[in-house]
Amino acid sequence: MAGRALTHIHFQLIATILVALVATCHAGSIAVYWGQNDGESSLSETCASGNYKFVILAFVYKFGKGQTPDLNLAGHCVPSSGNCKFLSKDIHSCQRRGIKVLLSVGGGEGSYGLSSESDAREVAAYLWNNYLGGTSSSRPLGDAILDGVDFDIEQGGAKFWDSLARDLKKLGKKKGSKGVLLSAAPQCPFPDEWDGGAINTGLFDFVWVQFYNNQPCQVSAGRGAFLAAWKRWQSVPAGKIFLGLPASKSAAGTGFVPAAQLRSQVLPLIKGSPKYGGVMLWSKFYDKGYSDAIKKHV
Repeated sequence: MAGRALTHIHFQLIATILVALVATCHAGSIAVYWGQNDGESSLSETCASGNYKFVILAFVYKFGKGQTPDLNLAGHCVPSSGNCKFLSKDIHSCQRRGIKVLLSVGGGEGSYGLSSESDAREVAAYLWNNYLGGTSSSRPLGDAILDGVDFDIEQGGAKFWDSLARDLKKLGKKKGSKGVLLSAAPQCPFPDEWDGGAINTGLFDFVWVQFYNNQPCQVSAGRGAFLAAWKRWQSVPAGKIFLGLPASKSAAGTGFVPAAQLRSQVLPLIKGSPKYGGVMLWSKFYDKGYSDAIKKHV
């Protein structure tokens, strides 16, 4: 009897461990864009909330084709005047909390694009020296070393983004470097018109797919259409796939999913996916309680 009781205890223990492992495997995290509205929390406050694992600074909206790159952080500060270096302290604070801070290049508005492989190499070198592990006298955000680069390419042609990805990853392999994480924010129609070629390099750690402003594949299109789009994105050679959503109704034209619906109807459909990474929100300014309502369920 004692042997049977012990076996039963062992079985229960193993079952408990397995359940915990499955839960851990599919536990996701929240990524959020920051920097496009001066009415949002400071970067350090954003990270101190405990809601996010990734914070993406947006955007380097001007680069490539011989242009001097420029970062736009709305009303937070003006990088070209040198008054954004105070953010270095905030970035360090975020990173001490285990939060990855990435720099997004592109965006919906701006002047950017790549004209050749050598152009991509020059942009990669600029990003490396000014925001990542390299050195420059003009680092707009001070001495903080960001964790990676996010590709939010929505214009400027579809060529040479794969070259930029390869060059950035190569630079991240320099001796003493902590590496360079790569993420992308494609639209949900598959494959993405702009980011598709870069993502296919297999070099991207995270892909936060924009399931908004795209009615045929967002959640409101119905379970079948949404899941078909999600499965197509699961097929790309990338690390983790995130469900990109607006953080409020006013954050996007279409695609907002109420928190209760996300928790009960949407996340259960995708959390079992092998590449499920969590939820990406646009943006911190619009996130007035949404991440609080979903974080325990992501």
